[in-house]
Amino acid sequence: MVQVESIILLLMLAAALVVVANKFAIPYPVLLVLGGLAVSFIPKLPVIQLNPELVFFLFLPPLLYPAGLFTSWRDFRRSLRPILFLAIGLVLLTMTVVAWVAHTYIAGLPWAAAFALGAIVSPPDAVAAEAILKRLRVPTRIEAILEGESLVNDATALVAYQFAVAAMVTGRFSLGEASVEFLIVAFGGVALGLVVGYFSRWVQHQLNDPPVQITISLLTPFAAYLLAEHAHLSGVLSTVTAGVYLGWHSTALPARTRLQAQSFWEMIAFLLNGFIFIVIGLQLPEILRALSHEPFMRLVRYALLISATVVLVRIVWVFPGTYLPGWLSRKWRAHEPRPPWRHMLLVAWAGMRGVVSLAAAFSLPLVLDDGRPFPGRSYILFLTFCVILTTLVFQGLTLPILIKKLGIQDDGAADREERDARLRANEAAVDFIEQRALEQHLPEEVMVRVRAEYCDRIAQLEAAAGQTNNPGGEVATPTYQRLQFGALGVERQTIIALRNSDQINDEALRHIQRDLDLAEARLTGD
Repeated sequence: MVQVESIILLLMLAAALVVVANKFAIPYPVLLVLGGLAVSFIPKLPVIQLNPELVFFLFLPPLLYPAGLFTSWRDFRRSLRPILFLAIGLVLLTMTVVAWVAHTYIAGLPWAAAFALGAIVSPPDAVAAEAILKRLRVPTRIEAILEGESLVNDATALVAYQFAVAAMVTGRFSLGEASVEFLIVAFGGVALGLVVGYFSRWVQHQLNDPPVQITISLLTPFAAYLLAEHAHLSGVLSTVTAGVYLGWHSTALPARTRLQAQSFWEMIAFLLNGFIFIVIGLQLPEILRALSHEPFMRLVRYALLISATVVLVRIVWVFPGTYLPGWLSRKWRAHEPRPPWRHMLLVAWAGMRGVVSLAAAFSLPLVLDDGRPFPGRSYILFLTFCVILTTLVFQGLTLPILIKKLGIQDDGAADREERDARLRANEAAVDFIEQRALEQHLPEEVMVRVRAEYCDRIAQLEAAAGQTNNPGGEVATPTYQRLQFGALGVERQTIIALRNSDQINDEALRHIQRDLDLAEARLTGD
């Protein structure tokens, strides 16, 4: 009962902190971690421990799945080379450098345990990246690269982590076996994700019942992840692949299902994000208790050393890796345009770690096969927490400042594409109306009314496209939005007054209100 009350209180605290974060334009994962950290030092509060199996099997699938579901496959495919460059190359380099630094400067930490630490802290977190980036206006390609990297790199890090732990526990390791196993795990996870996505799509297309279809959507990430893990494949890649596949084919679902499913997944992501980030902050006292015999300043030096290594390796990797191939190969330059250095600095700085790293650290075995304690386990837990805190809080807070100082702005590509698509769709609809009028001799008053609605939309879109002071290409001008919002507000007041005077019932109110809500969502782009 205490645990249930604690969870409810934490969710309430998370909601309050998100309100504060939005008010002061602070990335909410940062404030949630700091809030959890502050709460953890309040005496006599019940301890909430982070169960790694709970994170991996209950929290991770529904957090990764919507990230894949709402990923643009086109943008992901176009940015595949830099995504893999970061998600595989950078993860392996970070793991290696961190392992060398940890083994060299932390006394008594063997190579296998040092590599386990390197694998744990090497992948930026998909949840943290999405939660912070979606509140910042950055160019579409940068967003695609960072989100794509964070979706794929967990698989690389977790496979490397498993081999490092196995080497530590059993005392044996083979690079050749590890390389072959990595390919099997990665490609097998992708293949299984496609199978699960295809089956889920087939089942949903047999139905026209939004609650049941959304339930199937909720079960899909768990099926993809658990089946992959039982088959010793990548559960992360399986879940992400299923999400990307179903996101691409979501156009075939009924409109009612799509609307409700999007709201459902937004709510699930918010609740899980809020809870998991605040629980991260709560873990420090337990971690410190295991190291109470160590000098505090030594721990601080180790934390700064590993955190700085993680941040610097990313910076060192991004710049040469971006520009060196273009300098050496003309063919590379033709296929990969040289990005501005400001954009690359942003990519290099956006390496926030999160829940996957901490869950992996907590899942380290307590003992080896011979019964001896796992070497340096307490150090690994502490250093992992410090890397998360440093990258999430320091980099997360400074990222908006860096974007402003560098003068990086949204290129407006997504808005322009949306506006052009709306314009072409409305023009096609007008052509259809004209053709249908000739073929079926429909009543003139019906044709005039429908045609007028589409012509008004086309005029509005063309006006937005022609505005020189509207570089983002927003669909609705401010004057148009204000007028429409005012009209929608009057409609709402009218139907509420009719309901309150018993002239209509609540069901009629809800139906009309839904149409008004959809109209408002179209105006705001939500």
